[in-house]
Amino acid sequence: MTIRTPMIETPRGCFISFEGIDGAGKSTHIEPLAQWLRERGQTVVVTREPGGTPLAEALRSMVLHDAMDTLTEALLVFAARRDHLLRVIVPALDRGAVVLCDRFTDASFAYQGAGRGLSDDMLTQLEHWVQSVPDTPGDPARATGGAASEPKAASEAQRWIEPDLTLWFDITPEQAAERLARARTPDRFEAETLGFFERVRLGYARRAQAAAGRIVRVDAAQPPELVWHQVTEAVASRWPLPSGRCK
Repeated sequence: MTIRTPMIETPRGCFISFEGIDGAGKSTHIEPLAQWLRERGQTVVVTREPGGTPLAEALRSMVLHDAMDTLTEALLVFAARRDHLLRVIVPALDRGAVVLCDRFTDASFAYQGAGRGLSDDMLTQLEHWVQSVPDTPGDPARATGGAASEPKAASEAQRWIEPDLTLWFDITPEQAAERLARARTPDRFEAETLGFFERVRLGYARRAQAAAGRIVRVDAAQPPELVWHQVTEAVASRWPLPSGRCK
């Protein structure tokens, strides 16, 4: 099976996220895709959510292991996302890099929304607060949060940050649970019931339907080599991406 492998040129950065329920196998394909892109001339930053910065990694540990109510969980995830955006994702995009991120906001709508029951309205409000960033590329004060950083005026130009392409690794909760049982001791999310993951999967399906131009479903139940083919074909066949970035 031949995969089209064009030289990809990117004067502006490109943001690709990987989504799916725990056990779908998405993380397995991130580093190989990073190498595949580097072989085609790209600078690639690989990161994850929650996480990617010291603060966000500390919040990740709390979210994965500490008991908390659903709203607290969502607020910690979005706080981690804001720090991650300002310190890692936005600077990388401004440098023209391709950012590969293991989960982003679609996961919040799937897990805290469909899975835990938070309303889409609440999550959408958090999404808009967190993903609207000052349109000031290269401004170190934006990311440091130090004493020299002044509050931004309400009228300051903002830009909206979301993935240009999302690869949704879709698998049944039963198949995912079988994989996880062979892998490691489960965290607080991985230990959830099959019913929870059914709701999360439906949440992802709704997001994919609403954002069909951005989200590509990958059949994660296939053998790994076929999943890999679908991943690279999704990237190669859609480049430049519909968002207009990544050209």
